[in-house]
Amino acid sequence: MSITNSVSGIHFYIVVVSFNPGEKLKKTLESIYRQDYRDYEVVIEDSESDDQSLSSLREGGFFDSDIAKDRTHIFVEKDRGIYDGMNLALSRITAEQSNSGITAPVSGRSYVMFLNCGDVFHDRQVLGRIADAAEEYAGCQPEDIDRPVIFYGDQYNLKTESVVSSSPKLNEFSLYRNVPCHQVCIYDVSLFKDRAYDIAYKVRADYEHFLYCVYKKDAITKYVNVIVSDYEGGGYSETRDSKRISEKEHNKITTEYMGDKAKKYRLMLKLSGAGLRTKMAEDPRFSKIYNGIKSGIYSLKR
Repeated sequence: MSITNSVSGIHFYIVVVSFNPGEKLKKTLESIYRQDYRDYEVVIEDSESDDQSLSSLREGGFFDSDIAKDRTHIFVEKDRGIYDGMNLALSRITAEQSNSGITAPVSGRSYVMFLNCGDVFHDRQVLGRIADAAEEYAGCQPEDIDRPVIFYGDQYNLKTESVVSSSPKLNEFSLYRNVPCHQVCIYDVSLFKDRAYDIAYKVRADYEHFLYCVYKKDAITKYVNVIVSDYEGGGYSETRDSKRISEKEHNKITTEYMGDKAKKYRLMLKLSGAGLRTKMAEDPRFSKIYNGIKSGIYSLKR
């Protein structure tokens, strides 16, 4: 299958990993199929769901529409968690020879992104705006033509009803603090060809891979002033146990990539009241004010 009805030729692979998602799977897919930009393929990796979420869509003809049937690849197999499911999907996309029907990617023209079940594109123009940004960047930066790019934007948090802005410039300290969530990141497919997510990390595998892209693959990070996705929140990574795991994994990852500087950055965060800022960002009573101030500061840096 080859989709050629776009002007720019930028091609997107949108990975949706599911396991007993209920109605959330349909919600996410509908937001994808509503995109005005049509040069994309959807890769659904389902871990043998038994709640009929996928089978009911199939039997009800949901994938029979002209938009869905020409762009959707569905695979059902047991995985070892969400990151393993993402890796299974990526292995199908990056395979040099594939019988899955997925279009072969072209480095610098093909990008992959991930939406969890329940998350949606913010509006109909998201993919088009990102494609325009990718075209513009390629034309303006010929000296970096061989370097892979991670485009990223902003997120709307449905739980706190506020826009979570990403830093327009990612220096090492901002990389230490955190990176944009994977639902707002758009990766050159080549960044997953040598290796994908390290499933030894239960919560921070996407964070580790982002740093791998920057430090090991010399990836460029490019901010796009677009609200990419509406994030549902309340998932596994936000539970108390996973937050403890997250902190341990963060310390290990940053030490690996940043060495002794990680200790300095850790102290800087403590002295700057990072813990209090995090609580404010997650509290619905204060999140709008906090994120509004942060968005204002970032807008001055663009």
